[in-house]
Amino acid sequence: MKITDLDVHILRAPNTERPNWVSNFIVPRANEVLVRLRTDEGIEGIGMATSYGSVQPSIEAFKSGIAGQILGADALAPERLYEKLFSLTSQRLAHEKGWGREPLIRIAAAVDIACWDIVGKAAGLPLWRLFGGYRARIPYYVTCAYYRDGKDLIELRDEILALKEQGHTRFKGKVGGLTLSEDRARMEVVRDAIGPDCDLMIDVNRGWDLPTAIEGARLMEPLKPTWLEEPIQWADDRRGLKLLSRQTRIPLSAGESETTSFGCRALLEEEAIAILQFDCTMAGGFTEGRKLAALCELNHVQVAPHHDCFIHAQLVASTPAGRIVESFPDPDRDPLQAELFENPPALSKGWLTLNETPGLGLSLSPAAMKKFGERIL
Repeated sequence: MKITDLDVHILRAPNTERPNWVSNFIVPRANEVLVRLRTDEGIEGIGMATSYGSVQPSIEAFKSGIAGQILGADALAPERLYEKLFSLTSQRLAHEKGWGREPLIRIAAAVDIACWDIVGKAAGLPLWRLFGGYRARIPYYVTCAYYRDGKDLIELRDEILALKEQGHTRFKGKVGGLTLSEDRARMEVVRDAIGPDCDLMIDVNRGWDLPTAIEGARLMEPLKPTWLEEPIQWADDRRGLKLLSRQTRIPLSAGESETTSFGCRALLEEEAIAILQFDCTMAGGFTEGRKLAALCELNHVQVAPHHDCFIHAQLVASTPAGRIVESFPDPDRDPLQAELFENPPALSKGWLTLNETPGLGLSLSPAAMKKFGERIL
């Protein structure tokens, strides 16, 4: 089944006057590449790539001919096409064309997801069944408690209480951008608002050095966090995680900042993390995500992917290693989750229920595409 046509959109939403901060950067409300592939048998697939940085390099790659590497490929052979696109990162052609490593990795991920969407539709099966079909309902959590200019503890408490009132039962708060005592006070507000029976995850976004992380974990432990996420700065996070794991009983998680499955494998080899948080839309697509999920199962590590719950749900639901997906129900934080798809899976009381629609099972909203999308190819 040959890929005969593709179009590419950039999905953007402007930041608000009070953007959401994590420990060291502003989080875009929407900043994604959407690829739509069509085949000679009339089957269409969609895939997305997420980026915190500029998407302009990906735009330039499409405008300078990378589509030629995709057209004519067999959509039912995603392993082969992914290998071809990823291999460009080590080839002279990429330098000649000006295709940087990161945009190539992002494009390969989006194309891979679109191919798997086609595979599922051709097979007449949702991907969660095609990948293993472990269960049709999975937990989700809400990422919240971002830093915002002028946001005090009263506003933070009101935010969390509103989310709990909506029926959410698992929450992840942000730390690492203030002093340890200030962040401890913020997380105390969150724990008090959600109560003792709801899950609380704490995300540092690589904001602490090792001594600070050891002390931060000690301060956060009485709040009974489900996990402590990316606590160590990027320069030596893998070894730092291993050393931190010896100093705390809080399970550690990491992986969203890795750009290859080999980086995620190294996290497992350090035997420091209990939860791997790779992102199929940032690196690897489902082709690499499936391999990492299997590796996690064999190493007694759980899978809790970063971002894009409606895409990652297909993988988490397929495997015994799948633990949970991340969601952003606040349209001010992530309008794409709220508006991009006409038929997203249901999110209710802490559970995401998948459907039997083949492939990704997602239909794009024309209104949302008009609102957020810019066609570049």
